[in-house]
Amino acid sequence: MRAAPAVDAAGVAHAPAGANARIVSLVPSITELLFALGLEQRIVGRTGFCIHPRERVRAVPKVGGTKAVKIDAVRALKPTHVIVNIDENEPATVDLLRAFVPNIVVTHPLTPRDNIALYTLLGAIFDCRDAARHLADTLEARLRALALEAWPERRVLYVIWREPWMTVARDTYISAMLRLVNWHTWPAVRGGATGAARYPSFDFDAPWLANVERVLLSSEPYRFTDAHRNALAADPWLAGKKVELIDGEMVSWYGSRAIAGIDYLMQIARAAI
Repeated sequence: MRAAPAVDAAGVAHAPAGANARIVSLVPSITELLFALGLEQRIVGRTGFCIHPRERVRAVPKVGGTKAVKIDAVRALKPTHVIVNIDENEPATVDLLRAFVPNIVVTHPLTPRDNIALYTLLGAIFDCRDAARHLADTLEARLRALALEAWPERRVLYVIWREPWMTVARDTYISAMLRLVNWHTWPAVRGGATGAARYPSFDFDAPWLANVERVLLSSEPYRFTDAHRNALAADPWLAGKKVELIDGEMVSWYGSRAIAGIDYLMQIARAAI
């Protein structure tokens, strides 16, 4: 019996790719996942932000950034598949790629558990179901381990940018990751499926900041440093709040990184108890 087509986040069904697939990934965490699935020989292009696995990814040609894709560079690679993400890639760019790429695979995980569907999708398209199933089983084991522990509730501000200051809405993947250890992001807003409202700007005199116990300065997309942490810790608006750096890759990268990300969150959450 022929396997049912795999359906991506845009509702598009994809047939099995075959052994001659040529993949361009425009999503850093997906590039890492493709390597974890054993697809290294089929990856022909990636963005400059696709930096993991660090030693092996260097051999893959770059095609610009996630927001500034070099269309001609992609065209020259003759991909059969380009993998994109609703949050990370511009709709206009994806439309341009559709003109000459036979298969655009759209991804949009919003919770850690969504990674299981992501593994299954890529496993079905690129015939690496065993590797995908192994990742799914490993992620399930991590989620079960999380559920066995009682995590005290924490109210956090997760900062991703400065000038302007920006954070995350509660319906983002980042916020869902933090909720695994009962850390709830503030402000208590939802941003919708797409758009800038998912990553709202804020000021440190916002009334809701009184609810926050911990301020988490992410290492990406803005690379916060000890100097930023020290400056904010001395700010009168944040008096009495814990200000600390957090590894943004571990919290915001889905795919195979989600497994290590859960281990990382469990470690720092235990230290905060």
